[in-house]
Amino acid sequence: METLGVFRDVESAARAVDGLIRAGFTEAQIDSLTSVPYPDGVLVKTGQRSWFRWLALAGGLAGAVAGFGLAAGTAWLYPVQTGDKPIIAIYPTAIIMFETTMLFTIIAAMVGMFLEMRLPALKKRPYDAAVSDGCIGICLTIHPGGEAVECLPGVRSDECIGEIAALSAGEQRELATDVMKQAGALRIIGEEMS
Repeated sequence: METLGVFRDVESAARAVDGLIRAGFTEAQIDSLTSVPYPDGVLVKTGQRSWFRWLALAGGLAGAVAGFGLAAGTAWLYPVQTGDKPIIAIYPTAIIMFETTMLFTIIAAMVGMFLEMRLPALKKRPYDAAVSDGCIGICLTIHPGGEAVECLPGVRSDECIGEIAALSAGEQRELATDVMKQAGALRIIGEEMS
């Protein structure tokens, strides 16, 4: 279950994030929705690593190997002797390698872009059109009561449930709504509890 608070400016959104963390929610539960790309840590410290560059690089390398295999393999399998010239010519092979490298890199970059944006959306999330008009959304993921959210290394999950996770989902949502209202939320949108 998720709850979305819509804020007019960065200061009130930052107050909401600070209030949620002081209330006992973890940063892993908080996400920001903005139409402006803020650096990591301005609102929420995600610490999330991006695999976009590595995926594009892997696509490029795979394309180079595929291009070389296509050009050199075809020349090797179907040799055409033309005097003293080599069967696998450097320039035609390099052209095919370049083209397939670019093709595979572009395809891998597009796949990486969709994965980074989590598209297509597998579940419906709360959203407000004001976010695309410049407002800032703070989205809080509420876990069912008694579920461990974040444990320290070497600690059993039943020992680190914490004060917030010990509350029911409805109580967590009420607490989050109160914190967001105190921070100056314009409106709060939440999924219906099942």
